[in-house]
Amino acid sequence: MRQSPAQGGARPGADHYAAANGPAGRAPQESETSMSFGDVLWFIIISFLFVAYLMVLFTILGDLFRDRETSGWVKAIWVIALIFLPFLTALIYLIARGGSMAERQAKQMEEIKVAQDSYIKQVAGSGGSPTDQIAQAKALLDSGSITQAEFDALKAKALS
Repeated sequence: MRQSPAQGGARPGADHYAAANGPAGRAPQESETSMSFGDVLWFIIISFLFVAYLMVLFTILGDLFRDRETSGWVKAIWVIALIFLPFLTALIYLIARGGSMAERQAKQMEEIKVAQDSYIKQVAGSGGSPTDQIAQAKALLDSGSITQAEFDALKAKALS
C-alpha cells in the first residue's frame, strides 16, 4: 500500500526531480556545470580545426568541379571518397593534385581579371582617340540626332 507524502511516502514525480537535480535532490554545484579554462581552450582549438577542414573541403570540391580535364566519373569517385574517408581523401587529393590546383586557380583568376577589365572598358565608354570621338559626334550632328551646341560640347570634352 502506498503512503501519501504527508505520511512520509515519496512525492509523485520525485524520481524526476532527483534525476534533474543530482543525487539526494540537491542542486548541482558550480564546479559541475561550468567549463574549466582547459575545456574552453580545447573547444576553441577543435572549432578552429573544424572550420579549417571545411575550408579545405570546399576548396577541393571547387577545384574538382573547376577542372575541365577530369571526367565526370572520376569527379564522382573523388566526391564519394570525400564523403566516406574525408581526411585521408583530402590529404591524398592535396598531395596528388595540389600543384595543378594552384595553376587552375591562377588561370581562373586571370580569366576573371581579363573579363573585368573588358567590362570596365565597355562601361567606361572609352571611345578611342579624340579624333574618333569628334568623328562620331559629327556623324550624330549630320544625322540630326544632336544639336550644334551638343556637338560643340562633345568636341570640347574630347579635346580636353
